[in-house]
Amino acid sequence: MTSQSEIKNSLRLLLISSAAAIAIWLIPYAEILFVPFKLFVTIIHEAGHAIATLLTFGDVSRIGIDWIGNGVTETRGGMRFFISSAGYLGTTIYGAALLLLLRRARYARAAALGTATILLLITGFFGGNFTMWLVGLSFVCGLLYVGLKCSIGAAHFLMSFLAVQALLNALQDLRVLLYLSIFEPAVRTDAQNMAAATNGFLPAIIWATLWGLISLAILAFTLFEYYRSMRRPHVSLVAV
Repeated sequence: MTSQSEIKNSLRLLLISSAAAIAIWLIPYAEILFVPFKLFVTIIHEAGHAIATLLTFGDVSRIGIDWIGNGVTETRGGMRFFISSAGYLGTTIYGAALLLLLRRARYARAAALGTATILLLITGFFGGNFTMWLVGLSFVCGLLYVGLKCSIGAAHFLMSFLAVQALLNALQDLRVLLYLSIFEPAVRTDAQNMAAATNGFLPAIIWATLWGLISLAILAFTLFEYYRSMRRPHVSLVAV
């Protein structure tokens, strides 16, 4: 069982990772340091679309991304409701699940190797342009190094930082989606795709708001689980 001290250490590490991310964001022109992480989150977003397509018996043709952080997943068939929703929500779920897993520091290496495996499969089967291949395989190599060579403490910090980046970028992307849905409805987005799929019955602003609320609920649940884990009595087993 996870001890309270271990969870508290994980929470402390989470706060340090979050503070480091926010501090760097506040430094002028330092946002360039976050470009690789933004591209990583874009791949996770597009992977959500791809996985949802496959799970609903559709086909994925290709995934492409650009250096700005835009991405596209070309699909055929499947259930459009799940496919369009899986990008933003999938990124939030990945970040939240990673944080909950990292309550136990010893799982950090496994998390790195698991993420590397997912990226390798997504890139290998569906990578559709040079940027996708370069970024995807670069993170695969980096995560393999973290999972195989780094100490548990270093792996725990790096994966916690990656989880924070996934969540922060997911919320930032949802804010942009909400803006585009209100002020630039001509821009094609996942929310616009969902509006088209429902023949305009539910406009893009509704989908953007709904995904934003669900993401905030997932984040709140994650933080609550952290708090509840720290409050849960620790049971020790003593041999007699």
